[in-house]
Formats: sequence, structure tokens, C-alpha cells
Amino acid sequence: MKKYILPTLTIVCLMIGFLVGHALNNQANAQQRYYVYNGQIYSQEQSKVDQLLQIMARNYVDELDVDSITEEVMRDIIQKLDPHSSYIPKEDLELTQSELSGSFSGIGVQFNIMQDTVSIVAIIPGGPCESIGVLAGDKIIMVDDSLFVGKKINNEKVMHTLRGPKGTKVKLGIKRNGTKEMLTYTVTRGDIPVASVDATFIIEGGKQKIGFVRVNKFADTTYREFITALAELRAKGATRYIIDLRENSGGYMDQAIKMANEFLRKDEMIVYAEGSRYPRYEAKANGLGRFQDVPVVVLVDEFSASASEIFAGAMQDNDRAQIIGRRSFGKGLVQQPFNLNDGSQVRITVARYYTPSGRCVQKPYELGDQEDYYHDMEERYNHGELFAADSIHYKDTTTYYTKSGRVVHGGGGIMPDIFVGRDTTRNTPWYNRCVNMAYTYQFAYKYTDKNRKKLTQYKDWKALEQYLLSQDLVGEFAKFAQEKGVEPDQAEIAKSRPLVVRLLNAYIVRNILGDKGFFPLFERDDEITKKAVEVLSK
Repeated sequence: MKKYILPTLTIVCLMIGFLVGHALNNQANAQQRYYVYNGQIYSQEQSKVDQLLQIMARNYVDELDVDSITEEVMRDIIQKLDPHSSYIPKEDLELTQSELSGSFSGIGVQFNIMQDTVSIVAIIPGGPCESIGVLAGDKIIMVDDSLFVGKKINNEKVMHTLRGPKGTKVKLGIKRNGTKEMLTYTVTRGDIPVASVDATFIIEGGKQKIGFVRVNKFADTTYREFITALAELRAKGATRYIIDLRENSGGYMDQAIKMANEFLRKDEMIVYAEGSRYPRYEAKANGLGRFQDVPVVVLVDEFSASASEIFAGAMQDNDRAQIIGRRSFGKGLVQQPFNLNDGSQVRITVARYYTPSGRCVQKPYELGDQEDYYHDMEERYNHGELFAADSIHYKDTTTYYTKSGRVVHGGGGIMPDIFVGRDTTRNTPWYNRCVNMAYTYQFAYKYTDKNRKKLTQYKDWKALEQYLLSQDLVGEFAKFAQEKGVEPDQAEIAKSRPLVVRLLNAYIVRNILGDKGFFPLFERDDEITKKAVEVLSK
């Protein structure tokens, strides 16, 4: 036994020494991680910002709202980064996420604020308000026994008030035309679908059956809605397609990838992304797309951004579609969300998107200089870019090539294959002021409200348009605008008449038939859409 005692004691002593050393080391580290100031213990691992806020909270001469200061500090820090990194407070996060989630809980109405009053423009089919008798044209004047009118009413306040958890109730006080007393409805909030596809129809005027699909964002349900729309159009005989991404500011990249996959052949690149701390990611077509051989045109404008540009870039670089319109926005940064302890979130840029030819979608920017970045659109206007293709200034002089060898340009955004500038030949000062002040929209709503019983007799947009064309809408509108302070000029009214007729008819049709009536009428006379029809008809 003696021969085992000495080695055993040696091992025990070593273990004790290790444990004592580890404890002393932890104590030393703890002393390094913390320090004492004015009797308070502070962590060395905290950032300077954390330390400052903690010192202020415990020592400042006056009472401070540290939470409010922290919110401002968070925003200030994020603003030092690129223009698309963002900080979202806890109270705004649910609303922000619901915009792309495919649904939210609410009462099921589309509204507009007219003269400090919330006016219901349309009732969402299947929503809570439809089942209890709330009507388009109703005005919400009270919510939960509190007055809900006035200058402080804005879109954000209305959404925060009317939305809420599924199953909760909200009491509405309604003023209805033709009814003297206020009507009261108690609405139980329910799931409201958020559609990504605004319009699906066979377009008028083409020599071929051309399907038109307008996508307004890339949300959770976008690909499912999109492929359903294409299938419906194919069933109606469509043999070629217009995909309208104008004013689509983007959303989830995976939805754009799935959409592009439907048109591309196996192993064709859709997009790739990479960053200094973000490993290269590539998305390629799997060859299972159901629309690989149909002619396609994609419409973009200066407000098409992010996922819209990924889709358009993939279709262009693979020579799969003609891109028609104007240069897109140029937003090609990948944001990754990070949740914070208090329920807020930061979305930090971690990579850049590149089209298959290697073009970076993102337009140039300076860190922390968001003002100049967002004034870029104003600069485009001043340079004449929105009116003529030869006014475009490319900041990237590198030559890029599509799959077939066509030259395409980088420097931010997707440059269309066929440029269609804004047409201002019929614009007049009288017309511009009326549109800028939203008087066309206001008149259309007022006219609809006044004549709703007559207008609802028409069940399709063509019949309703024929009726409206028989009315003197322009004359009535000119009087309405004059009451608002826009003096009539008969020469200018005559020159702008076609533009006014198009807007008023389309807005009134939308108020009665919704987007399914609005878009076929509105797009029929749109210059970019007409060019797309011309290209696809050849």
C-alpha cells in the first residue's frame, strides 16, 4: 500500500493547487472586471455608453428619464452606420413585422383621413367589420367612447388604435350619410390578410393574351400569391406576362428568389451576397420552374428597391426578361435582425447583394450621411434622369455582361433595357397643384360618397367607366378645386383634361370595386405598361 500513497498524495496536492489557482485567478479577473466609484460598483465590461448612462442615473442632480435618453442614444448610434441599418423600439416592432407577416389582427377596413376625420374607403372581405354591417363611406368619429377626430389623428395613430390582439374588442362610433344619429358597433378584432399581389388580370389592348401581375411587396405569402396569380392567368389563356414591381420597396429576399426560380433554368444564378464577416451565399435556380419558356417583361421605377431589384437583376442578367421603366432605387444591403433584452430590435447590415453578372445593387453612400443618400432621388430629378435615359450618371464605370454578352451597367439600381421617362406634356400648373394637394383623390371620395347608391349598380369597371364618361366630372372637379383655392384656367384645364379624367375615373372605380377594378382601368393608359404590351405583342 505504501507504494501507492506517495503518488496519490502528489495527485491530490496538484488538484488542490489547481483549484486554488483557478479561484485566485477568477478573483483577480473579477477585480479587473469591476471597479468602485463613489461607493458604487461598475462593470469594466460595460461600454462607455452603458457606464455613462449608469453614472447619470445614479448621480445626476435632477431626475432623468434614462429610458428616453437610451432610445435617443440607440438611434444616434445606428445613424452613424449605413442608411438601411435601423433600430426599432419595442412598441413599433409588432407593427413593423406585421407589414410583412402576411396577416395582422384588426377590424378589417381600408381608411383614409379626410378633413381630420377617419373615413372608411373599403371593407376587407371576410373581415370583422363586414359581418356586423359597417359600410364603405362610414366615418369613425368615436373609439371606445372617446372622440376620435381632429388634427392629432394620423395614419399611425389610427393603425395603433384599430389594430390589436385577436379576440379583443373595440367600440366604434360611426357617422353614416343619410343617418342623423350616431351608430355604434362593437367589433371583435380578427386576422386580416395582407395581400402582396394587388392585381391579376388580362390586360386590354394586346394582340396576344397578356397576363398582368402587380406585386406591391415581398412578404411571407408573396410567392404563394404570385404563383397562384400566374396559374389563374394561364387558365384564362395568358401566354405571356407583365410583372409590375413599380413602387415595390422590397421585403424578404427568399420570396424574390422563389419567384425568379419559376422562370430560370437549372443552375442559373439568381443572386449572391457576401460581406467581410458574412460568408458568400449563392442562390441558383433548381430547374423546376413552371414558366421557363414564356415571354416576360418586368416593370420597375425609381421606387423599386431591394428584393424587387434582386428579381429584376436576375431576370435581366440571365436574358430572361426585358426590363422596362426607369432605373430602380439601388438598395442592395443585407440586414440581419438582432433582438435586444427589452423587446426592441436592431437590424444591422451584414452583406451586399450582387446580380449574376457581378453588379452590386447598392448605390454609393457615406457612413452616417443619410441626408445626401435620401436626396439622391431629388438629384435624379434635377439631372433629368426621370425624363431621359442619357441623363443618367453612372458612378461605376465597370462593364458588366449578361449571359448572352449584352452590356449592362452598375453603380446602383437596375437600369432598364427599355427606358420610359415621365411624360409631362399634358401637365399644367393648375393640374400639378390639384394633384399635389390630393384634390383629385378628395373629390373622387366625395363624389363616390354622394352617389354611392347609383354607382354600386355597376358590377364591372368597364360599365362603371362608361357611366362616368357620360358625366361632367371635370367640370364638377374644377368647381371643387376652386372652392379649395385653385382658380380655374380653361386653357390649362383643356390641356390636362385626359389626365384628370383618368385619375378621377380610376379613383371612383376603386372606391366602388376596389383594386380589381382600379388597376385594369389605370394601367390601360399607362405609358410604361403600353410599352410592355407593345414589346410582348411582337
